[in-house]
Amino acid sequence: MKKKNYKKVAKNVIDLEIKALKKLKSSINNSFNEAVDAIVNCQSKVILCGVGKSGLIAAKISATLSSVGTPSFSLSANDCSHGDLGSISKKDILILISYSGSSEELRNIIKYANRNKIQLIGIVSKKNSILYKASDIKLLTPEVAEAGLGIVPTSSTINQLSIGDALAVASLNKKKISKKDFKNFHPSGSLGAQLKTVEDLMLTKDKIPFINEGSNMKDALKIITQKKLGTLIVKNNKGNTTGIITDGQIRRVSQKNNFLHSLQIKKVMTKNPIKVSKEILAIKALAIMNEKKITSLCVYGLPNKSKTIGIVHIHNLLDNNIG
Repeated sequence: MKKKNYKKVAKNVIDLEIKALKKLKSSINNSFNEAVDAIVNCQSKVILCGVGKSGLIAAKISATLSSVGTPSFSLSANDCSHGDLGSISKKDILILISYSGSSEELRNIIKYANRNKIQLIGIVSKKNSILYKASDIKLLTPEVAEAGLGIVPTSSTINQLSIGDALAVASLNKKKISKKDFKNFHPSGSLGAQLKTVEDLMLTKDKIPFINEGSNMKDALKIITQKKLGTLIVKNNKGNTTGIITDGQIRRVSQKNNFLHSLQIKKVMTKNPIKVSKEILAIKALAIMNEKKITSLCVYGLPNKSKTIGIVHIHNLLDNNIG
């Protein structure tokens, strides 16, 4: 039997979903602005709810909102009729998601929201539905052709998911959430690792292997052995960083000089070492190390770039899953 090739099916599904997204893009109007303002100004929680596949979309949008600093959770439409409506307070915002807007499970939720004057945002595709009519803010998603017998929720759920992502990102922009804020919402996992800054990982204070440029190599050998980083940061009497010296340099100098111990540091060091701001992402620091073929970087804090406030070693980065 000849094996069937389903690539054509896949491309057809994707084509339908692209068309749906283009229709959604054209449908965005001032109601979207109203929804963003309502979410950002919410004094309590943003609660999302949907039926069936829309319920799964609601859970994902809720998680995305929470990840950008908007307290949010999702409820099962079915469970709402069995006690979970008590989770919704008058200061909350309720976002209901439904393609038809007329699911029986939504009626009790809509009545509860209207009766208790809870602000209701409806994401719906049917204008003549109870959800559209009852919503304070109406986000009308376009009616679209579904893939799979023309009835399997595909194009419609892509649109629901996309408008939810758009609400989350627009809210992030309005709140002026920074990468640093976003990192605080994601302290663990690979995403948290990629958002770490050099300041999160650098060694500071007495862990920095400092040596004065007027010291000799005997002192350098003692400190580099104690600190175990294979690197010394050289500074002058004003505390400004003037150079760097590595154990590799020391070995090479020792092979050429019989008076290594009495040799002055500033005659051996590499001047003007590469420095980075404490604010840069750790992954960028790793890229610099790889490009320059070095294993550590001096770290400064503004406004004084001349003083080293930390050192970041490649081991610090790799041990924290950077890269």
